[in-house]
Amino acid sequence: MIPEIRPRRLRSTPAMRRLVAETSLEPRHLVLPMFVADGISEPREITSMPGVYQHTAESLISAASAAVEAGVGGLMLFGVPRPEDKDARGTCATDENGVLNRALRSLRSELGDATVLMADTCLDEFTDHGHCGVLTDSGVVDNDATLERYAEMAVVQAESGAHLLGPSGMMDGQVGAIREALDDAGYKDVGQLAYAAKYASAFYGPFREAVGSSLEGDRRTYQQDPANRRESLYEVDLDLAEGADMVMVKPAMSYLDVLREVADRSPVPVAAYQISGEYSMISAAAANGWIDRDAAILESLVGIRRAGADIVLTYWAAEVAGRLS
Repeated sequence: MIPEIRPRRLRSTPAMRRLVAETSLEPRHLVLPMFVADGISEPREITSMPGVYQHTAESLISAASAAVEAGVGGLMLFGVPRPEDKDARGTCATDENGVLNRALRSLRSELGDATVLMADTCLDEFTDHGHCGVLTDSGVVDNDATLERYAEMAVVQAESGAHLLGPSGMMDGQVGAIREALDDAGYKDVGQLAYAAKYASAFYGPFREAVGSSLEGDRRTYQQDPANRRESLYEVDLDLAEGADMVMVKPAMSYLDVLREVADRSPVPVAAYQISGEYSMISAAAANGWIDRDAAILESLVGIRRAGADIVLTYWAAEVAGRLS
């Protein structure tokens, strides 16, 4: 007699489901992106990202400390300068008294090594044209001139206390240029979370509000075409060859196939960024009563982990870490 096969036996109770779960989600897997802004006197909520704020120097420390207490794995910091502090070369990015570098010093002083302090190593927040690099006279991003700026920026961020740098501009050779600059300056232990596969996505819109972006046009000449998959694997291989300590796929939810392939081939930890548009879509649907907010958040994060991410950058990191603890 053939025995009756019933896979549902392993789904019968919460305890049984927990016992056989193939994918875990823990606070340590989560990184909280945070924004610190010059020229504001109190935290300012980002209208397209309910519950996410541009912080003052003071509120940043409070929110970061709470996130670390909840158990998040790390913090990724973005600086938002005043419009009058922006220029064509993003000089505020390499000013030791610029908004991002001041904030890094404050957080490192407050938190020490209790978390992994990360910094966005890109110029788009700091340039008056909103692009991720230095422009030529014809308005095209100059790859090699931009690498020089990234190298300068990396050293200042390391001096300011960052444990891990996040080169996100998708310039050719950026990981190698930053690694050389860090090593030459004596920061051999400062690592890089390389944005190895970053797509020119329609889902970045709310982020541009978050950082007060000055961008007109798009970044399709240097960020990847959403139609391409093999190209991502090539980009990852190049970053690994240049010394990337971790690699990232961004966005996450629309690129889970890419994330899976990157995870299958990468010898280093793999991150994925659940970006602003992904956050805002779930938030908006939940606000309208169309989905269960808390369940959808967890399902989305487990899906990213299941696809292969060791680390997930998400604006829900502190909230979810508190729920999981």
